[in-house]
Amino acid sequence: QVQLVESGGGLVSPGGSLRLSCAASGFAVSSAAMSWYRQAPGKERELVATIGSAGGRTNYGDSVKGRFTISRDDPKNTVSLQMNSLKPEDTAVYYCNALRTGWGQYNMDYWGKGTLVTVSS
Repeated sequence: QVQLVESGGGLVSPGGSLRLSCAASGFAVSSAAMSWYRQAPGKERELVATIGSAGGRTNYGDSVKGRFTISRDDPKNTVSLQMNSLKPEDTAVYYCNALRTGWGQYNMDYWGKGTLVTVSS
């Protein structure tokens, strides 16, 4: 069974750092494009970062460029999001997504249940 489980969220002061982790089961993260999205209260869900399955190419939303880093640990089958210089506007529920295309019946689009990040003040 495919599952994505996020962890690492919590309360942090402005300017602080957090590392989020997405643990995958039922598939290899190296076989999919892995992304982090976030949704703040009253706002639309937005793309934070993506790492591709081929070559590990990365892409970041404009609001987090230079502050966040996405990475993949294939032996552990996890994807992480290192968040530095956090701002109050980063407060949101962060979701992990796995997207795979071109695999016929083995295509996939799965989401975790999310982890809450709160940047106070």
